[in-house]
Amino acid sequence: MSMSEENELIQQRKAKKMLLWFGMISLAMSFAGLTSAYVVSKERADWLEDLVLPTAFNWSLLVIVLSSITLEWAKRTLKNGQRTNVMTLLVITWSLGAVFVGLQYLGFSQIYNDFGYAFTGPTSSIAYTFIFLIVMLHLAHIVAAMIALSVVIYNHYKQRYDFGKSLGVELAALFWHFVDGLWLYLFFFFYFVR
Repeated sequence: MSMSEENELIQQRKAKKMLLWFGMISLAMSFAGLTSAYVVSKERADWLEDLVLPTAFNWSLLVIVLSSITLEWAKRTLKNGQRTNVMTLLVITWSLGAVFVGLQYLGFSQIYNDFGYAFTGPTSSIAYTFIFLIVMLHLAHIVAAMIALSVVIYNHYKQRYDFGKSLGVELAALFWHFVDGLWLYLFFFFYFVR
């Protein structure tokens, strides 16, 4: 590989990472706007005073933190050249993402069945409608991260990642950690701002 080709690859890596960072900053601003609207709406007369979070959200917090740990472990294991362990860790991470999605569904079910609040309609509450909306939007991004991780799993299976050639893994891990961190923010926001 010539020096100019190597420089071009370095520039492409930087550009792809920068684009991902711009996208993540935009998403963070969107969620900041939604949580700001939640805070402003707390002043409404019909706001629930005894807002309770579903217990499934507590478990999803643990699962999402574990998924970040396993993905980071996979990324570091790949850099050390231990390919067989990487696949196991990637699949575990993806599975934890699926468990997270299931726990979010259980949380929605608990709000609807146990607390008696729907997303919209006569049995809705503005507080729980905000929670439904924000969590569903976050779930859409978790699904996007799971799709990115599926591509990484496929590419790793096809042995497309090698020492120094792991940009796909790095980008997917960066986005995964971002949506995980976003859930940490949302969970603690809903926990403390009721």
